[in-house]
Amino acid sequence: MGGITFAERLDRIYRLADELEAHRDELVALAIKDIGFSYRDNHQEISVAKDRLQMCWRVKEILDGRRPLCREGECVALALSYNGSAWLNIVIATIYLAGNRVRVKFSSRGSDIACLLESIYHPIFGDDVSFDYRPGKEFIEWAIGDGSVKAICIFGSERTVLPYEEEVLAHRKRLIFEGPGSDPFIVFNDAPFREAIDDLFEAKYSYSGQTCTAPENVYVQRGIYSEFLGAFVEKSKEAKVGDPEDPETVITPLGSSLAVENIERQLEDARQKGARILLGGRVEGNLVYPTIVTDARPDMLGVQEETFGPVSFVIPFDTPDEVISMAKRNRYGLRAAVYGYDEAEMVTSALRGEPYMHDVPKLVFGKFGTVSLNEPRSESWKGAFVVKAVGGYGYSGWEWDALGEAFRLRQGPKLLSLETSILEE
Repeated sequence: MGGITFAERLDRIYRLADELEAHRDELVALAIKDIGFSYRDNHQEISVAKDRLQMCWRVKEILDGRRPLCREGECVALALSYNGSAWLNIVIATIYLAGNRVRVKFSSRGSDIACLLESIYHPIFGDDVSFDYRPGKEFIEWAIGDGSVKAICIFGSERTVLPYEEEVLAHRKRLIFEGPGSDPFIVFNDAPFREAIDDLFEAKYSYSGQTCTAPENVYVQRGIYSEFLGAFVEKSKEAKVGDPEDPETVITPLGSSLAVENIERQLEDARQKGARILLGGRVEGNLVYPTIVTDARPDMLGVQEETFGPVSFVIPFDTPDEVISMAKRNRYGLRAAVYGYDEAEMVTSALRGEPYMHDVPKLVFGKFGTVSLNEPRSESWKGAFVVKAVGGYGYSGWEWDALGEAFRLRQGPKLLSLETSILEE
């Protein structure tokens, strides 16, 4: 990028943070209109994005001894998911800070958000960050085939990305995939009870459950199963449902009709297999009310798949080995939360993967990129994408790297500033 120093790039990131704050009300209004997230969540998201962008000075140490992956005329192609607006700027910023030009594609559902952000970016970044409005499939196929694209980063579903493996290899690209989660939330008899309830409520119902780190399968040790379930039901009744423009609203209509269809299918499967819907189960259009399914089993669709909505499947367990086995039966491996003391630490160790992305012979299932112990998601996710490596195993994410002599498959938590830079020669 024409010899721009890290300090100059960082100054641009700080200017971006200030502009996001200056356009806060407009960004919130567009996010409500385009993707239906609540006023509450959108305001919080801008605050988180601003905080992370102001943390970007710490990326300099991470990049010590490294140079941008892209040389003059090359870029990183970035395809973003629909479930976000302001936080997506953190992703753009970390790739840019590594010294790369970025061509970014927002979800078509957030096209108005993208237009506003483009008007903010262009005076600050010029052509170093450009926006693309073609359909997602067309953008990905262009990125794979175009020689100016050195790496491709995609946030979305594994079903979208898996068919492109041979093409990525044939075109000698690096593809970094950040995918879904179906996160286990494990509570032992000796857990800090109130802290676990409060964290489950916030993590489950933020964005109406439409985050990849929302807990979906809740495993509770039998000694406190009934008490915990009752407390979670009562707490869930506090989640106000309705108008996303109301600052008090927690649950709003889902942004994806496909997610609603999946939830209806999962709930019907649960009923047929003997589960009880203790709260909710009500669906009106795209509005899914807070729903708690009890007497769930690992073979139920809602436990096996990502739910992506305000629905929890609650399963009792007796022993640490039992809950480890159930939690590992997961096609995703993004994040797991554990609450408890005497036996909880052993479970945490059994589920945790490597601290950073590493070579694997094939996709690894049964490990999680982030595992927290008696720590709310807001704490365990601090600095995510900037200084905290995030990402997972299974279908939650991977890297196909065909840039070198030999193809590499890598999994585990990642920092995009590192994955879009290389060691100085």
